[in-house]
Amino acid sequence: MLIVDSQIHIWQNGRMSSHHRQVDNYTTEEVIAEMNAAGVDCAVIHPPTALGEPVNLYAMEAVKKYPEKFCILGHMDLQSPEREKIVAHWRERTGMLGFRFSFNQEHQKTWWTDGSLDWLWLACQKQDLRIGLLANGANIAAVGKIASQYPDLKLHIDHIGRGAGGRGIVDDTVFADLPNMLALAKLPNVAVKLSGAPSYSSAPYPYRNIHQYLRQIIETFGPERCFWGTDITRMPCSYRQCVTMYTEEMPWLKGSDLELVMGGAVVKWLGWKRPSQ
Repeated sequence: MLIVDSQIHIWQNGRMSSHHRQVDNYTTEEVIAEMNAAGVDCAVIHPPTALGEPVNLYAMEAVKKYPEKFCILGHMDLQSPEREKIVAHWRERTGMLGFRFSFNQEHQKTWWTDGSLDWLWLACQKQDLRIGLLANGANIAAVGKIASQYPDLKLHIDHIGRGAGGRGIVDDTVFADLPNMLALAKLPNVAVKLSGAPSYSSAPYPYRNIHQYLRQIIETFGPERCFWGTDITRMPCSYRQCVTMYTEEMPWLKGSDLELVMGGAVVKWLGWKRPSQ
């Protein structure tokens, strides 16, 4: 079974936000060692937006060195005068299959609904680029409106639609508005990353108190639109436990459904043409 992590970060010469590992470097070689130990075959790199263009370039170097291991959802300056040209040529950059945006800066929060990114949705739809969005709360409805307006644009919601880590909201409380996200399953161009699941439970491994919510998501969206992942640098457990939580602790998730969730679905969704092994 191919196991693909739908979200990792790697970086050099900087620090991630406080809920991630507080190290100046988390290198390609370090993550490969952890992946190998955990039985993870490959991963989708999300260069940390706060660290700017250098992390895009670092991710591209990782793909050049290990094309069978990595692809990238990168970021760009959405206010650049060259923004439309950048999107038009994005696939010319090594390993880039699309973008990942959080829009969590104060000046970006209106971008979800004010129409200022209509050019982006249209351009990415035209170029067949995937977009991952760190959406939760009221922004879930915004994702639905964007997906409806651009039906050929493939969007996926990061971190189970629960938002980024560090908020301290867990268990039933963090899933209270889950029906709002489940309602988007009717839109075939919307998918969900199951990344970061352990961080949304206060229980010990295997975090059984949130399994019911993960099952609802997988059964509602279907395994072909649900992507296992970790965001490993902020997980409260080992990389291997992030894997076995799904492969060994959810008896209802098995066979071809398990294979899709653990890797097959995200490879197909992204259109990732991995080199022959």
